[in-house]
Order: sequence, then C-alpha cells, then structure tokens
Amino acid sequence: MTVESNAKGTKRKKIVKVILIISFLFTGFIGYGVYWAFFDMNRLPTGEYLTEATSPDGTYTLKTYVSGTSLSADAVRGELVFNKRNGKTKNIYWNYRESTAKIEWLDNKTVVINGHTLEVPNGNYDWRKQ
Repeated sequence: MTVESNAKGTKRKKIVKVILIISFLFTGFIGYGVYWAFFDMNRLPTGEYLTEATSPDGTYTLKTYVSGTSLSADAVRGELVFNKRNGKTKNIYWNYRESTAKIEWLDNKTVVINGHTLEVPNGNYDWRKQ
C-alpha cells in the first residue's frame, strides 16, 4: 500500500464522517420541528375558561379551558398553576372531544380530570400520545 492510497482512504473516511454527522443533525432538527409543531403541550390553543380547583394545601391550582373551531371538535386543556412560584403555569392535560371538565383533588399531589388521574407537577395526559 502506498502513501498516496493511504491518504485517499483517510480522506474518504473523513468525508463519510462529515456526511454522517450532517445527516444526524438534519434528522434531529426535522424530528424536533415535527414535535414542536404538532406535539408540544406549550403550543396548545388558549381556549375559553371553564373551571378551576385548588389543591388541598394550596400549592397548585388547576384551571381548565375549552377550545375548538368550526372545523374541529372541542378539546379541554388543563393548566397547572404553581401558586407558590409567582403563578408559573404548565399545561398538563389535553383531551379531544370534550367540552366540560370535572376536577377532583385526591390529595396534595394527585388530581383527577375527567377520569384521568395525574400526579402533579410532572404527570400529564395528552390524547395525541396515547
């Protein structure tokens, strides 16, 4: 094997590595873009206020909203409000083909929304991911 052929092989390996890295980055950006556009709970429509309920210890308030258009069925969005963190909010519930919300706190960290039990603050329900 000559020095020249060895240099060509090394150059090819570098080119292949660069192409693979670019391909992975492109695929990652596309994947994140699809998630952001279609599945990110922070991009849900605001909707009209329905009801709210506060946890027994007052740490959280769950507010629900209904949204829909003439082209789609109604959907209920549940927004968790962190009362002790300056009112910071987080969407934790999104269910399609609903127009009402029944909220029941079982304890300080467990809430039932329309029959779906969630552990707050990290639990969530999104009909698109079920």
